[in-house]
Amino acid sequence: MKNSSKKIINKPGMSAKTALAIGFLTLLLTACGGGKAEMNDRESKESVFLPDNLPKFLLKGNYKEMYSHFSQPLKDEVSEAELAETAKEFTKDIQTLNKASAMQLNGFDRRTWVSDAGNKGLIGMFDPDGTISLIQIQELTASPETDMKLSKHEYALPFQGDWFVFWGGANVLVNYHYEVEIQRYAYDFIQAKNNYSYKGDPLKNKSYYAFGTNILAPADGTIVSVVNDIKDNEPVGVMNPNQATGNNVVIDHGGEYSHLAHLKKGSITVKPGDKVKKGDIIGLTGNSGNTSEPHLHFQISDGVDLFNSRSIPVRWEKGLKPIQGEMISAAE
Repeated sequence: MKNSSKKIINKPGMSAKTALAIGFLTLLLTACGGGKAEMNDRESKESVFLPDNLPKFLLKGNYKEMYSHFSQPLKDEVSEAELAETAKEFTKDIQTLNKASAMQLNGFDRRTWVSDAGNKGLIGMFDPDGTISLIQIQELTASPETDMKLSKHEYALPFQGDWFVFWGGANVLVNYHYEVEIQRYAYDFIQAKNNYSYKGDPLKNKSYYAFGTNILAPADGTIVSVVNDIKDNEPVGVMNPNQATGNNVVIDHGGEYSHLAHLKKGSITVKPGDKVKKGDIIGLTGNSGNTSEPHLHFQISDGVDLFNSRSIPVRWEKGLKPIQGEMISAAE
C-alpha cells in the first residue's frame, strides 16, 4: 500500500514524480493486516477498540492498551517501546486532536485528526474488527496565501447522482494532492454503495460503480484540449504512470480551466473548439492513466497544461465544500 507503511512514522516529502500520480487509490485495493490469524489475541480482550479512541489513548499515554490492539504485522514493524517514544514526541504541546475525516470503504476504516495548533496530523487505519492496522503521523503545512482564494467562477459537480469524495480538502491528511501546487485543490471522486466502490470481481473495470458513468461540463466554456485514445487499465490496480492523466478533457471557462481526467477510452464526445454548457455530457468515467481504480480526477487550474499551472480552490455551487469521506449528491 502506497504511503502507508505499517509503522508510526513521519511521512517523507512526496517527490514531484510521486505527487503527479493522479488517482492515488491503492488504499482501497491492498489489505493492511488483520484477518483470522490475528483474532486469537483479540478474542481474549474484554473490549473492542473503538477507532475514535485512538487520539484519546495517545494523549493520555495509554500506550500499552493501545499496543494490544495493534495487528500482528504492525507489531512486527514497531515495538511497544518505539510506540511510546514516538507518541510522546508527537503529542508534546498538543492539547487536543480534532477529527478531520472518516472514511469507511471496501472493508477498511480510515480516520484522520488534526492538532489544535493545526501543525500536526494523525492517520489511523482499522480492520473491521477494530484492530489497528496502521498509525501514521504527519507534519502539516498550510498555504494560507492561496487556500482562501476561491475561483472567480462557480462550478457545478461534474456528474449526476451520488458520489463519494475519496480525496478532497485543504490539508494533506484528507487530500494527498495538497503537497504539490499544481494539483493542491484537486479532488478524486468515486461511486460507492454499502461502503464498497465495486461489486463482483475487483480486478475488472465493469465491477466498479463509477466506470462508464456520465461526466459533465461543470460550467459553460470552450473545449481546449482532449485526449481520448489511452487504454483503460485492467486488471484494476495496474497503473499507467507514463500517461498520468489518461484520457482527459480541459475546458476554458474564461481564464480558469477545468481538468477532468482518467476518462474511459473513446468515450469523449467533444473536441477542441467546441462550446459547451454546464451539464453537457463530455465523456464517461474510466480507469485510464496513473489510477488504481475507476474514478474522476477534477480540478480547476490557471492554465491549460496541468503540469505547468497552479491549482485553484473551487468555488462550488450552493456553497458546497466536499471533504474526504463524504457522500455528495448532484441533481439528476
